[in-house]
Amino acid sequence: GQLQIVDRLKDMVRLGGGLDEHNNLSAESQARALATLAIFGERLKEMPQGTVRALGTNTLRKAKNSRDFLKRAEDALGHPIEIISGQEEGRIIYLGVAHSLADDAGARLVVDIGGGSTELIIGERFESTETESLHMGCVSFAQRFFTEGTITEKAFDRAVTAARQEVLSIHANYRRLGWQQAVGASGTIKAISQVCVDNGWSETGITMEGLKKARKKVIKAGQVEQLDIKGLREDRKAIFPSGLAILYGIFEQLGIEQMEVSGGALREGLLYDLLGRFAHEDVRER
Repeated sequence: GQLQIVDRLKDMVRLGGGLDEHNNLSAESQARALATLAIFGERLKEMPQGTVRALGTNTLRKAKNSRDFLKRAEDALGHPIEIISGQEEGRIIYLGVAHSLADDAGARLVVDIGGGSTELIIGERFESTETESLHMGCVSFAQRFFTEGTITEKAFDRAVTAARQEVLSIHANYRRLGWQQAVGASGTIKAISQVCVDNGWSETGITMEGLKKARKKVIKAGQVEQLDIKGLREDRKAIFPSGLAILYGIFEQLGIEQMEVSGGALREGLLYDLLGRFAHEDVRER
């Protein structure tokens, strides 16, 4: 009855970076995504139809030409791809997080920063009770506030303020519901946690104090290519300042002091959702 990962493959396509001012996906970003999907399709070619679920999230929700792209993407992957809502994305993320943590009673707040959207979910045990998808992500904020990789104190603080304003719309409701535990999920938050722990700014997970020290270090670098921070991978540098600013804004606006980091998120949640269906125990029906 346990889920065991036997193979894992990941590629950072940053599809959201390919949206133009009219919300059309550029030919270059489509080509990058299709190349990745073709590699994934090779790995999945022995899997029978109906055993693979593939999801499109925020960028494909926004892209005006997503229908044309989707047909080519499905051909490359060899399996259908469904575009899900922000609410559904949050539900599945929460499921992945809940299965990777101790099954404690009490409400938890889950935060997942993606390329174009950020999901904030409140839930208890394996059920999410409140889900919000906010229009901010590490790719979109990088393009908006840190153009050409330039990092200034003013730009960073503007990004933090923009993040706080996004959270403001849900602030009262989320504070009213409350939570006992804050948990972060996915690559951006994992990268921030790694930096905080490797530099001795927090023992585990992420603290407000650790975020302040990371902010100082990022601003001092001045340029994305000059970022030389212990624990920060090369492929994360371009979106690290924007992801950090978003999390900083969330911490400030919601009054978070400490956040744990989960090993599971959207992909793991999708697997548990699929297992639930096979066991005739779909959490959505329940």
